[in-house]
Amino acid sequence: MSYPKFTPEMKKTHRILVPSMAPIQFQLVLAAMEEQGYMVELLGNCGSQVSELGLKYVHNDTCYPALLVIGQFIDALQTGAYDLDHTALLLTQTGGGCRASNYIHLLRKALENAGFGQVPVASLNFSGLEKDSGISGNIDFWRKFLAAVYYGDLLATLRAQTKPYELQAGDADRLLNQWTETLQHQLRHNVGFKAREVKRVMPKIAHDFALIPKKVTPKVKVGVVGEIYVKYSPLGNNDLEKFLESQDCEVNLPGLMGFGQYAVYNIGKTAELYGGSLLTQYGAKVVLWYLESTEKVLIQSLKDNGYHAPLPFSKLQECCEGIISRGNKMGEGWLLTAEMVELVQHGYENIVCAQPFGCLPNHICGKGMINSIRALYPHANITPIDYDPSATRVNQENRIKLMLAVAKERLEQQVHSEEALPVH
Repeated sequence: MSYPKFTPEMKKTHRILVPSMAPIQFQLVLAAMEEQGYMVELLGNCGSQVSELGLKYVHNDTCYPALLVIGQFIDALQTGAYDLDHTALLLTQTGGGCRASNYIHLLRKALENAGFGQVPVASLNFSGLEKDSGISGNIDFWRKFLAAVYYGDLLATLRAQTKPYELQAGDADRLLNQWTETLQHQLRHNVGFKAREVKRVMPKIAHDFALIPKKVTPKVKVGVVGEIYVKYSPLGNNDLEKFLESQDCEVNLPGLMGFGQYAVYNIGKTAELYGGSLLTQYGAKVVLWYLESTEKVLIQSLKDNGYHAPLPFSKLQECCEGIISRGNKMGEGWLLTAEMVELVQHGYENIVCAQPFGCLPNHICGKGMINSIRALYPHANITPIDYDPSATRVNQENRIKLMLAVAKERLEQQVHSEEALPVH
């Protein structure tokens, strides 16, 4: 079946709609795209009609993230707010064994069936997929792209560790918005992405958050892991982070760039384990080395300002040793297990594992590894939560509340034990 291609000329004539996933990171990535001349818009339409449209135009055995992304696109196009002859859609493709690499074909079929067959779909990928309908950019664009994700990870981490303790409600969100706007402005004007600029800006961001007046009291700490879309997307996880914050928890959502490093690492690991050139292995190591240089700045900025910092990716790899092989790389693969172990080891022993319907790798590497993790870490309080069109928000939140009840009881016992200790 023929389909409309997103051509380089369309950069000047078409508005590109982008599905929501990681809101903070995506706002900055879109600013980097705007500097390259793309007209982009991050979708924010939510509601039950999104999943209903996904079910209508995609087979119901397809994984939940695909239903939501495709449903969100069609819902936006049906509003009449866009000139369909000058609108395009953007999807990312991982290029691995995850079915997400094939969403683009499902989307094109759904668009045809919904009466939007003239709307082209562009692909953003690092693996050479969809070469004739892809987003192109020079080296500086990809450097801006990576810097944008790292900045977003830093902002998301700082907000999450500041908001539960702020004395003046809203301070963390206000500072988040200020820095998001500042970074967007810089990226749109070709500034802020070079190594020396990142080294200057990241510590300043962390310092500004550290200046927010706070009262640090014992709180339940909750980590969130799972399939990449439902892990980050408020649409996909029914505003999970906001719900946990409403329950007086500190939330740890591992950074989006961790998945990017994982994807690069897997390229080299595949060549090593399953056959491939030494050049491929070397190339993956070089890219990881480049990413590590920015990662170090992020980690040091957090530590220097009194915040909990994630493990560097080189150490995160080791967290899954003895539990799952690093050759297991379908979907989130070994990374999902490693993130759970890291969270448990660093005080975030209460974990929500977001399980989308239809994601086999996530069920194996997430839910399937929980018993093994508990065997090594008996205090691990992990709850897998299923997200699919038929799952109700009330049931999901009630299951999480059961996990939090255990967490709060343990926290109270810990506080009482510390208070009972003799003072010297």
